[in-house]
Amino acid sequence: MSDKLSSSLADVSDLDISGTANMSSPQNYVNAQRPKRVTDSPLQTRPASPYTLNPPIDSDGLSWPSLGARSRIEEDETQLAAREQRISDAVKVILTELGEDVTREGLLETPERYARAMLFFTKGYEDNIRDVIKRAVFEEDHDEMVIVRDIEIFSLCEHHLVPFFGKVHIGYIPNKKVLGLSKLARLAEMYARRFQVQERLTKQIAMALKEILKPQGVAVVIEATHMCMVSRGVQKSGSSTVTSCMLGCFREAQKTREEFLGLLGKR
Repeated sequence: MSDKLSSSLADVSDLDISGTANMSSPQNYVNAQRPKRVTDSPLQTRPASPYTLNPPIDSDGLSWPSLGARSRIEEDETQLAAREQRISDAVKVILTELGEDVTREGLLETPERYARAMLFFTKGYEDNIRDVIKRAVFEEDHDEMVIVRDIEIFSLCEHHLVPFFGKVHIGYIPNKKVLGLSKLARLAEMYARRFQVQERLTKQIAMALKEILKPQGVAVVIEATHMCMVSRGVQKSGSSTVTSCMLGCFREAQKTREEFLGLLGKR
C-alpha cells in the first residue's frame, strides 16, 4: 500500500497548480485555458479526502481519526463533563429555535441525554484498532474463502445527522493468516460509530482488513436503509442502498467475486 500511496502523492505533486504557465505563444495560452485532466484515478480529483491517501492505521493505532479524536481520548472526567455541557447548551439553542420550550418536563433533560448519545454514536473515532483486534490474528494454513455475513450496523449520515442502518457482509481469502471472527464485527462497528457515508464505510472496512491481514483479497458489501431518504426528501420507505468494495483477487478474478456474491445469496 505504501508504494501505491507514494505513487498517488507523486502524481498529485506533478500537477501544475501554480497558474504560472508560459503564455509566450498562442498555443500555450490556449492550453492554459483548457481544464487540466486528472488521470489514473478519480480519487485524485478529491485530494482533500484523507481516506485513501492516508494509510488505514496511524502510528498510534487510530484509524482515520477525526480532527479532535485525540483530544477526546486524552480528556479527564472534568474535561469530558465540560464537553458534554457545551453540546447540551448547543442543543438547547436548536430546540429553542425550533419553537420548543426547553423547560417543559419532556425536554428538561433532553439536551444532556442527547449530548451523551452523540458521544456514544461517534465513539468509533476514539477506538484504537490495535485494541479492537488485540491478539486475534492467527497463523493458519487456510487459503479458501472466509465470510461473515449479516453483521448489523448503525451509523449516522454525515449529511443530515440522521441514522442509517443495515447489514455488512465481509469476506476474505487468507494468506496464511486469519482473524478471529468476532473481530470482523468489531471492525465494522468501529467505523460505523462515526459520521459516515455508506460508500466510505464500505471502503474503510475493506482497506483496514487488507492492511491487518495482507490477504489474497477482501470483499465487503453493505445493505442499508437511510432515514434521510426514508423520512425526508423523496420519502421512499421501501428503498435500500447496496455498496461494495472488492480488493485483491476479488477485484481481479471474476469467478472469485461471483462465488462470494453467490454465497451471500444463499440464505
